[in-house]
Amino acid sequence: MTHALNGKQIAILATDGFEQSELLEPKRLLESWGATVSVVAPGDGSRIRGWKDKDWGDEVAIDQPLKRSSADDYDALVLPGGVINPDTLRTDAQAVDFIKAFGAAGKPVAAICHGPWLLVESGLAKGRRVTSWPSLKTDLGNAGAEWTDAEVVVDGGLITSRKPGDIPAFADAVGKALAG
Repeated sequence: MTHALNGKQIAILATDGFEQSELLEPKRLLESWGATVSVVAPGDGSRIRGWKDKDWGDEVAIDQPLKRSSADDYDALVLPGGVINPDTLRTDAQAVDFIKAFGAAGKPVAAICHGPWLLVESGLAKGRRVTSWPSLKTDLGNAGAEWTDAEVVVDGGLITSRKPGDIPAFADAVGKALAG
């Protein structure tokens, strides 16, 4: 589905170890629909490195350092998975605060695969219906979320998906949230 996202600003929060397809493919789709998508990352580097299959993948340029980013500058937030990426980010208070700010502002927050770990850490999962990579089911349940096995789950402005194979439905749900 094509969405009219001209003028929409989307942040993708990631660090080294992001699942390559879960950052690059939603970014490509959202940009093809007219959105401006910025990769936001902690630290002072200019690039972060992805994870592809069972080894390190490609590097991606950082568009905006986290320390100079504000939820006020964006219309939505995307949180890719990979095991390393969200596990690292959930220990970064500034990253967690950035996610909380989107939730507090009522802006769409979309997390895929292991990305919902960040919804646990930020408190956004509590009382919400979500999905994720199956190994996060207990973590999300312990955080007060209702976990379901589905390609994409939309609960208000919270959008979650399970795995790379769900990316088309995931990106479509983000597009609908911003276009509608």
